[in-house]
Amino acid sequence: IFESASAGARISLDPATDPDININSIKDYKINSNPYFSLMVRVNSDGGKYPELSLEKLLDREEQRSHSLILTALDGGDPPRSATAHIQISVKDTNDNPPVFSRDEYRISVSENLPPGSPVLQVTATDQDEGVNAEINYYFRSTAQSTKHMFLLDEKTGMIKNNQSFDFEDVERYTMEVEAKDGGGLSAQCKVIIEILDENDNNPEIIITSLSDQILENSPPGMVVALFKTRDLDFGGNGEVRCNIETDIPFKIYSSSNNYYKLVTDGALDREQTPEYNVTILATDRGKPPLSSSRSITLYVTDINDNAPVFDQTSYVVHVAENNPPGASIAQVSASDPDLGLNGHISYSIVASDLEPLALSSYVSVSAQSGMVFAQRAFDHEQLRAFELTLQARDHGSPALSANVSLRVLVGDRNDNAPRVLYPALGPDGSALFDMVPRSAEPGYLVTKVVAVDADSGHNAWLSYHVLQASEPGLFSLGLRTGEVRMARALGDRDAARQRLLVTVRDGGQPPLSATATLHLVFADNLQEILPDLREYDRPVLSDPQAELQFYLVVALALISVLFLLAVILAIALRLRHSLSPTTWDCFHPGICVKSGPVVPPNYSEGTLPYSYNLCIAHMDTKEFNFLKCSAPVHSNEDMVCSVSPGALIPPHGGEDLTSHSETLTSVSFSFLCVIYLIVY
Repeated sequence: IFESASAGARISLDPATDPDININSIKDYKINSNPYFSLMVRVNSDGGKYPELSLEKLLDREEQRSHSLILTALDGGDPPRSATAHIQISVKDTNDNPPVFSRDEYRISVSENLPPGSPVLQVTATDQDEGVNAEINYYFRSTAQSTKHMFLLDEKTGMIKNNQSFDFEDVERYTMEVEAKDGGGLSAQCKVIIEILDENDNNPEIIITSLSDQILENSPPGMVVALFKTRDLDFGGNGEVRCNIETDIPFKIYSSSNNYYKLVTDGALDREQTPEYNVTILATDRGKPPLSSSRSITLYVTDINDNAPVFDQTSYVVHVAENNPPGASIAQVSASDPDLGLNGHISYSIVASDLEPLALSSYVSVSAQSGMVFAQRAFDHEQLRAFELTLQARDHGSPALSANVSLRVLVGDRNDNAPRVLYPALGPDGSALFDMVPRSAEPGYLVTKVVAVDADSGHNAWLSYHVLQASEPGLFSLGLRTGEVRMARALGDRDAARQRLLVTVRDGGQPPLSATATLHLVFADNLQEILPDLREYDRPVLSDPQAELQFYLVVALALISVLFLLAVILAIALRLRHSLSPTTWDCFHPGICVKSGPVVPPNYSEGTLPYSYNLCIAHMDTKEFNFLKCSAPVHSNEDMVCSVSPGALIPPHGGEDLTSHSETLTSVSFSFLCVIYLIVY
C-alpha cells in the first residue's frame, strides 16, 4: 500500500475456506487491534463473506515502513473452529518528504590565502523518502554570478570548493543559497555564508600629501617639513600601521590623527656639515609576521650666512728682503667660508696698520679677490725694520660677516751700507788727527780705538778690523772685533817717533763692504815735544826707505806718462789752431797773473766754471795753523792779466811770433819731458 493512500481506503483480503457448510462454515473474521487498519467483512450475494482492510488513518512510511496483522477466521460450529493468517503490509514510499538540510544556515570562515581548489564547505541534506525520492542533487540558487564563478559546488556531495584565490581586501564575505532537490522534485534550500579571514598579505603604503624639500638651516625645531598618511588594506591588527624614521637625524614623526602623520624638525640644522638629508620613513603593520614598507624623501638644507670667514692661519709672518722691487708680491693671505654663493664669496682689505694712515697706501696694497699683498715701494731695513697690518676677510652675505688677521712684515737686511768710521774723525780741513802715545808704553798698552758703525744689521753689521798698512809692522796689534790698537812691543830706539796705521773695517755681508781709517800716532811724553813737527804731520811717514822710494818712483812714472801724453796732444792742437788770434796765447808766458782793468775779450768767459777752495797753511816760525778762505769766488766776468804786461791783457805779437813761440814751447816741453822720462826709467 502506498503511504499516500487516503483514509477509508479498502484493501481486499483473500477469504478463508471451510469445507463445512451451513452453520459450521465461515461465520466471521477479525484482526488484531491496529490504529491504522480495521477489518470489514463484505457479504456477497451468494452469502460468502470476504474480509477487507479499511485504512483508518494516513500511513507514514517514514514513521513505519510495514504493519503486521493477524487475520482470524471463525466458523459457526460448536465448538467453533478458527484459523489465522499473518498479513504483512508494506507501506510503499511516496515522495512526500522534501530534502532537509542539516542546517538552515551554514557559516564558515576561511583564510584568504586558501589555494584554489581547496574544500571550503560541504552542505548536507537528507530525505526520508527512499529510492529515487531520496536521491538529492545540490544547486546554487539565487546566487550572484560572481560568486558562482568563485566557487564550485559538487551536485552529488554538496562539497563547495573555491575556484579562485580569495582576497579579503576585495570581498570580505560571500553569501549564497544552495538548493537540495530529490528525485521526486521536492527541494529544500539553505543559506551558506563564507567569511574570508584576513591574512597579513598587504604591505603598508605611505602616501606623501605635502612636502617642502627646501629647508633653511636656521629653521627652528618643530617646523613641519612633510605631511603623509599610511594605508594598509589588511584588517584589524594587520592593518594597523606605525611609522618611524632613523634616530640619528634631526627630524621626528608625529601622528596628527589616525594614519595621518607629519614630519618635523627635531634639532639644529647645519648645511655646512650636512647639506642634504635622505629621510627614510618606515611603515610597519602589526601583523604576524609584520609587513613593512619604506619611502625615502630628500631634504635640501638652504644656506644662510651663518659662518664668518676663517683664515688659514691665526696670524701671518712674512720676511721681505729690503730693496725689493716695487709692485712685487710679498705675501698672500687666504680665508675660507663654508657658506654658498655670495655668503661664501670673500673680499680682502687692509683695515689697520702701525704705519701712518697716509703712508699705508704707499707701502702696501692687497688684492680684494686673491688676498695677495703687494709692496708699493722698495723697503729700507734701516728705516723700517718691521710693520704690522690687520687684514680683513669679509663675505658678501646679508648681513656681511668678517674676520681679521694680523700680518707682520719683517724687512730683512741686505748688505747695502758700508761701515762708517766714527773715530778717528777727520779735522775741519779734512786732514786726519793724531794720537799721542807715551814713549814708555808697554806691550798691551791701549793706544787708541777705531770706532765704526754699520747701519745694516745681523751679519751685515758684524764688523771686523784689519791692518791694511803699517809704517812699522809688528809694533801695534789690532783687535779683530774690538778695533782696539794696542802696543805689541815696546818702542825701540830705531823706531820713528811718528807712526802711521791704515786700518780697514769690513762688515760680514756677502759681498762684504769696507771702509778705511788712517791713524797717525806720535810717540812723545808731552805735547811740547811734537809741536815743532806738526808742519810735517800730513806727510806720510814710512820707516822703510826702500819702500818709500819705490812708491815715489811709481807715482812719478805715472805722472810723467800722463804729462807726456798731454804734451803730445797739446802740440797737435796748437798746430791745428794756428789760424786763431796769436794774442790769446801770451797768457802762457811764465809769470803771475793779477787782476787788471776791464780790458777783457768778450768771448773769454765762455766755457769756464768758477772754483774756490780752502787753504790750510802752517807757519814754520809760529807753529800754528791758519785757515785762509776766499772771501768771494772768482767770477767769469773778472779780468785776468799777465804780470809781464800790466794794464794790457795780451801783448800785440804777430802771427809769426805766435807760431814761433808755440813751436819753441812745444819743443822745450817735449824735450824736458823726454829727459825726465829717461831719468826715471
